[in-house]
Amino acid sequence: MRTDSSPGTLPAREHLPATDAGTPVLDVVIPVYNEETDLRPCVVRLHAHLTRTFPYAFRITIADNASTDRTPLEAARLAAELPEVGTFRLEQKGRGRALRTVWSASQAPVLAYMDVDLSTDLNALLPLVAPLISGHSDLAIGSRLARDSRVVRGPKREFISRAYNLILRGSLQARFSDAQCGFKAIRRDVAQVLLPLVEDTGWFFDTEMLVLAERAGLRIHEVPVDWVDDPDSTVHIVRTATDDLRGVWRVGRALATGSLPLDRLARPFGDDPRDRELPDVPKGLARQLVGFCVVGGLSTLFYLALYSVFRQFSGSQIANALALLVSAVANTAANRRLTFGVRGRGGAVRHQAQGLVVFGIGLALTSGSLAALSAATTGPAHSTELAVLIAANLAATVLRFLLFRAWVFPDRDGFGGGPAHSVTTPADGTTAPYAPLPQRRVPEQQPHDRQPYEPQPYDRQSHERRSYEPPCRPYRTTQIRAGDAADGTWRDGTMRSQPVRPHDNDPGDAR
Repeated sequence: MRTDSSPGTLPAREHLPATDAGTPVLDVVIPVYNEETDLRPCVVRLHAHLTRTFPYAFRITIADNASTDRTPLEAARLAAELPEVGTFRLEQKGRGRALRTVWSASQAPVLAYMDVDLSTDLNALLPLVAPLISGHSDLAIGSRLARDSRVVRGPKREFISRAYNLILRGSLQARFSDAQCGFKAIRRDVAQVLLPLVEDTGWFFDTEMLVLAERAGLRIHEVPVDWVDDPDSTVHIVRTATDDLRGVWRVGRALATGSLPLDRLARPFGDDPRDRELPDVPKGLARQLVGFCVVGGLSTLFYLALYSVFRQFSGSQIANALALLVSAVANTAANRRLTFGVRGRGGAVRHQAQGLVVFGIGLALTSGSLAALSAATTGPAHSTELAVLIAANLAATVLRFLLFRAWVFPDRDGFGGGPAHSVTTPADGTTAPYAPLPQRRVPEQQPHDRQPYEPQPYDRQSHERRSYEPPCRPYRTTQIRAGDAADGTWRDGTMRSQPVRPHDNDPGDAR
């Protein structure tokens, strides 16, 4: 699991500004491996749909994922015939590697991908990317398991898909409904920070990206889709399921040990009212009381359970101290996040240290109560000890809330706890314009290619060929290695793909 630093702080989410016709807003990537038969119908159909319905300039990028058939030739012909179509050639396999490489090199502000079989109805494409264009969401996924989705597929794949998502919910606490639908989109500024944290290069890439995004607090938009299963799919179900389970274990272990720097992503995107100082808005005392009571009730049950366990092999004073110490650490962490709304790791050590001081006061109250009980009664019953501890803990709870609110998590910024996150914006308050498409050289005609064909510029509005040169020439076929940008540079601090591991290039894997 990578722990390298992110390339910077994301700005606040904003609606993408209107751009020139030659600057694509959306880049749809189609990863392919030995798809010489299905590639042309897919690209032609997708191009026609976007031309007819998409209100922004777009680009379609064919990610040729180390194909060994005539897929590269067919991709090159499509790029020559359709101005909005480009192609990348990767020398190593892996859908995740292909998406990371193409997305990292793309200059479009919204990045998407879909499977070449077009199992998902294309009418869901605009609803998929609209929340990203408007600045409402950071990622968007098509869901086959949503209530309004209409899906046609066999019982075997239906069972596998639902079982896999149940595993994600149970093991990684995922709240999104469908991790494997090949119909997703992400904002480019989010991808630049998120992709360096994603390790998988195969089919688990989607799941890992979504889990990390959700844990970091990014907003994921789900779109119900109409989906028809492709009976000719080349996906190896057993091998894919095995790899996915390994990925679930790896990501779960990394999240449990805290080895992922998710705090680099856990910052306001400009849309969280909890991070703003709003006039005439109460500071949330009632909400804090409710949250503190809920956390306190759960902590009390946790404390009593620990005390009962420790009391089996130690005296009442030692059992009380150990149970109170463990529950106090958990209580401080829960109140920090849930009651007082402090996010990120900043000040966590100081808060825990102050919480231990509060713990000492609670320990004095409860220990003093036990000492008074022992002095008043010889050999008190266990139930009597619990009753005295409950009463002492109620008193300690009230004091703990007052100390937490006034000392540990004071209201210093108009919000009921902890300093608000800051948002880095340009000094003049403006947004940087999107760069136009870079010029690329068209590769020389290969001996086995068809007769060279020079396409005329295509007008998306009138659907007619025009005689003048467009302001920006389209992308052409470019051969690159995985992890390298098409023009040999690495813009905006985006990441390089990691070296290929031995299991990444399995000749027997037809994925």
